[in-house]
Amino acid sequence: MIIQVILIGALILLFAVFVGRAHTVRGQAAKRVGFVLFVLGNAYAILRPNDVTWVAKHVGVGRGADLVLYLLVIAFAFFTVNTYLRFRALERRFTDLARTIAIQGAAEPPIDTRLATVPESRDGGDTPAGPASMNTASMNSASTSASAIGSST
Repeated sequence: MIIQVILIGALILLFAVFVGRAHTVRGQAAKRVGFVLFVLGNAYAILRPNDVTWVAKHVGVGRGADLVLYLLVIAFAFFTVNTYLRFRALERRFTDLARTIAIQGAAEPPIDTRLATVPESRDGGDTPAGPASMNTASMNSASTSASAIGSST
């Protein structure tokens, strides 16, 4: 049947062109022109149903209503893919926007001055603070004062 070749060809052509150029200016213009042609074709089908039946019989479909239904299925598939691609693009834009706002609003972490440097270390110079560079005497005195506070209550 010739209608099967026409419908499959239309689906392949629409998806190839649409997915490849979904968000370009030409792609958007082509979508608008296609939509206007689709609406005009449906208006013609409403006004002249016998002509649609004649076209349907020549392409291998029994009734004009069936031909219109087939074309509506293609239009619905086109609409579904269009909506999916739009939502995917919007999600990508929202993600990029959220990342940009998060990076711009991020504050530098506060520097803990107690751990920045140890005033005097065993070798006499300032060294970076951290668990490996703290002397054991200061660690022991801190733990005994913490245990004394805990036992006094």
